[in-house]
Amino acid sequence: MNRPFRLRRRHPRRAFLRGAAGAVSGLALAGCDNLSRTAWFPKILEGATTLNEAVGKAIGRRAMAQEFDDAARSPTFRSNGTADPGTAQYAAWVQSAFATYTLDVRGLCQAPQRLTLAQLRALPSRTQITRHDCVEGWSAIAKWKGARLAALMDAAKVEPGTRYVVFYCADPMSDNPADLYYESIDMDDARHEQTILAYELNDAPLPVPNGAPLRLRVERQLGYKHAKYITGIEFVESFAKIGGGKGGYWEDQGYQWWAGI
Repeated sequence: MNRPFRLRRRHPRRAFLRGAAGAVSGLALAGCDNLSRTAWFPKILEGATTLNEAVGKAIGRRAMAQEFDDAARSPTFRSNGTADPGTAQYAAWVQSAFATYTLDVRGLCQAPQRLTLAQLRALPSRTQITRHDCVEGWSAIAKWKGARLAALMDAAKVEPGTRYVVFYCADPMSDNPADLYYESIDMDDARHEQTILAYELNDAPLPVPNGAPLRLRVERQLGYKHAKYITGIEFVESFAKIGGGKGGYWEDQGYQWWAGI
């Protein structure tokens, strides 16, 4: 169908942003939704991200996030955001062990794709042990394996003029089933060596609470950029007509689009 989708090395900027996150650690259990509804938190995040974007551009966007050895892995990796989309379609995928799942890849590309999980696993992959940093004030280290987003982009033959990659997800964010999570990154992050579509967590298939069957790992960005339950990818020149026009669900609520760490 041609209808639009619906909706490490540590740097000083990481320390600054973690300080901002620490300021709200007392509200960690309240979650991103409650934080976004406060008047002060988006302002704190805006100040941190504005500085981080400037520093990120100064030191280069190709810098690698710190990677760890197996001994550094956290005992558990908690679920950030939605723990289960809870829709009939998602339940059917789970029942089939995701054998009936497909990823719709479209937009500004010469070779649109509809990929099964098996086909995604056949793409060039990367394994990395990295730290996840959440705006709620917690972090955890885990091992991820997934298809390199750059490899998928090459297979789809992304067209010149593409500026962003938009990720559409299965998890509803309200009682309206059409109000689905989405996120976006630019081409620098999309082609970064550590940007992967993860299908394994700690040497096992990605669990449902952590975004099965596919989630984004964009290791130099905060946790809300790591879209879970991905069902579609679109290559675009602008996201002005997507969702609220800010490039992501939380961005539409007041968060900054740039969430680099």
